Amino acid sequence: MPTPNHITKAISTLHTQVKKKSHILLVVSFCLLLNLVQAQSVTESFKTLTDSLIKSAPPSYTDIHKVLRKYRSDTLSIRFFSQKSKENEYAAGQTYALSELGRTYRNISNYSKSIQLHQEALAIAIKADNLEFRISSLNYLGVAYRRMSSIRKAMDYNQQALELAESVQNPSRGIKRSRNVSLNSIGNLYITLKQYELAIPYFERSMKLEAELNNTLGLAINHQNIGKCQEGIGNLDKALESYRTSLSYNETIDNNMGRVICKNSIAHIYIKKERYKEALILIKGTLPIAMELSDGYLKARLYKNLGWAQLLTNNLEDAEQNLLEGNRVAHKFNLRNESAQSGHLLSDLYEEKNDFKTALYYKKQAIELDEEILNEGTVRYVNDILFRYDYEKKGNEIAVLAKQNEIAQLKLKKNRTLLLIGLLSLILLSGILYILYRQYQLSNEKKILTLEQTMLRSQMNPHFLFNSLNSIKLYIINNEKKNAVHYLNKFSKLVRKILEASSQREIPLAEELETVELYMNIENIRFSNEINFKTNVSESLDIHTVKIPSLILQPFLENALWHGLSSKEGEKNITLDVNPGEEGFINISISDNGVGRDVAEKIKEGKVLKRKSIGIEITKERLANFSKDYQNSFHVEIIDIYDDLNVPAGTKIILYIPTI
Repeated sequence: MPTPNHITKAISTLHTQVKKKSHILLVVSFCLLLNLVQAQSVTESFKTLTDSLIKSAPPSYTDIHKVLRKYRSDTLSIRFFSQKSKENEYAAGQTYALSELGRTYRNISNYSKSIQLHQEALAIAIKADNLEFRISSLNYLGVAYRRMSSIRKAMDYNQQALELAESVQNPSRGIKRSRNVSLNSIGNLYITLKQYELAIPYFERSMKLEAELNNTLGLAINHQNIGKCQEGIGNLDKALESYRTSLSYNETIDNNMGRVICKNSIAHIYIKKERYKEALILIKGTLPIAMELSDGYLKARLYKNLGWAQLLTNNLEDAEQNLLEGNRVAHKFNLRNESAQSGHLLSDLYEEKNDFKTALYYKKQAIELDEEILNEGTVRYVNDILFRYDYEKKGNEIAVLAKQNEIAQLKLKKNRTLLLIGLLSLILLSGILYILYRQYQLSNEKKILTLEQTMLRSQMNPHFLFNSLNSIKLYIINNEKKNAVHYLNKFSKLVRKILEASSQREIPLAEELETVELYMNIENIRFSNEINFKTNVSESLDIHTVKIPSLILQPFLENALWHGLSSKEGEKNITLDVNPGEEGFINISISDNGVGRDVAEKIKEGKVLKRKSIGIEITKERLANFSKDYQNSFHVEIIDIYDDLNVPAGTKIILYIPTI
C-alpha cells in the first residue's frame, strides 16, 4: 500500500509532467503561428515580385529564371504566377510556369501530368512564336518520355529541339543551354539502347559547350553520363573517376538529386568490383535523401542496387524485400528499364532459393521489357533519324561552303595582294588594340577590386560594430530582452546584407533601401532613438527593377548622423527621398536638420579624436565607375539649408544616378 510520501511524490511528478507538456504545447503553438506569419509574408512578397516581373515582361527563360529560381519547386507560387501571366497575356511567363510545374511533376515521377503540362507550354510557345521556350518545351517532353523508356517519342522531341537550336545564327544563352540539353538527352537515348560509343561524342560536345557557359550543373550531368558509357563499355576505373568528378560538381552547387544519382552509380561500380560492404554503406546512406526527394526513378534504382548487393552477399531475405520494392516502384511509375533490370535480379534470386516457377515468371517479364525497349525497329528508327539529320546538315554545310569558296576566289582574283596586306595590317592592329585593351581592362578590374574592398571595410567599420554590440549588450544587462533580441536580429541581418551586397556590382534599389533602413535602426540605438528617419519613394518608380551600385547610400547617411546631427540639440530628422529625375536619371536626396557644414567643420577641428570619413569619396569613385556603362554620368549636389533668419538649418545631398 502506497505511503503518504509516495502519494505526494507521485502528485508532484504528475504536476511537473503536466507543466512540461504545457510549455511544449505553448512552444509548438508559437512556432506554428510564426510559420503562418512567415508564410503570409512570403506570399505577399511573391505577389509583389510577380506584379513587378509581369510589368517588365522579359521574353527569355534566363531573365525570368533569375527572378523566380528559388520558387521553381514551390508549386503554389508557380501556379499563381502562371494564372497571373495568363490574365495579363504574358505568354513567356505562362510558358515558364508550366515548364517548371512539369519539371516538378517529372521529379516526383508523375510523368503523365508532367507531359500534359509541357505540351501546354509548347502550344503557348508556338502560338507566341517564342523560339527559346519552344525549344526548351520540346526538350522537357523528350526527358519525360525517356524516363518512361519511350525511346521513339523521346528522340522525336529532342531531335526537333536540337534542329531548332542549331538553326539560330546568334543564339541567346537560353537557346545555347537548350542545345546542350538536346545533345545530352540524345546521348542518354543511346545509353538506353546500349550504344555507348555513339553516346560519348554527344556528351563530350555538350560538356565543352557547358564549360563555355560556365554551367556547373551541366558539367556534373555530362561527367555522370560519360561514366555510364565507360561502365557500359567495361572501363570501370574510368567510370568511377567520372562519377566522382560529377559528385564533386554536385557538392559544389549543393544538388541533392545529383548527389543521389552519383552515389548510386558509384555503389553500382563497387558491386561490380565486388566491394559489397562499401556499396551497401553508400546506398543505405543515400536512400533517406532519395525518399525526401520523392523521385520514383531514383528510389527504384537505389532499391535495385541495394537488393543486388545483398543478393551477391547471400543475404537473400533482405535482397528479396528490396528487389521487390524496387520492382514495385518501377511498375508504379512505368519505369520499364528499371522494371526489366530488377526483374532479371529477382529471377536470379528465386533461382538461388530453388523457387524456379517464380524465377521463370520474372525472367519472362524482364525479357519482354528488354525487347520492348531495345527492339531492332526502335534502334533502326533512332539511327535513321540521326543519319538523315546529319546527312542533310552536312549537305547544307557543303553547299554553303562551296558558295563561300566561289565568292572568296573571285575576290582573291580581283586584288590578292591588297587583300593580303590589308589582312596582315588588320591582324597587327587587332593585336595591338587587344593588348592595350587588356592592359586597360586589368587596370580597371584592379581599381574596382580595390574600391570594393575599401568600401566593405568602411561599411564594416570596427567602431560601428563594436559600438552596436555594446548598445545591444546594455539592453541585455538592463534585462530588456525584447529590445536586445529585436536589435540583435536587425544587426545580424544588416551584417549579412552588407556581406552579400559587397559581392555584387549592382543590386535592386529595393534591397539598398532595406539595408539603409536596418543601418539607421542600429545607429539610432546609439542616439537613444532620437533620430526620426523617413523614406519617401515615388509611386511611379519600380524599385525592384531599378539597379544601383551596392551600398552607396550608407556613407551619406553616416555623414549626416555624425557631422550634422550628433552635435545638435532638440529634434533630429533625416529624410531620404527617391524620385524619377530627368530622362535617364533617378534622384536620391538625403536631407537632415543638423548644424550645417560650417558648424560641423568647426566642431570637428576642435575635437581631439577626429572621425576620419573616407566613405563618401569611395562612393563617388564607385558611382563614376558605374556610370561608364551608361550614356549619362552621375553627379552629386550638396545644398546648405538655411532658416528664415539665414541661420544654417541642415544639409541636403542629391545623387543623380543614370539609368540609361
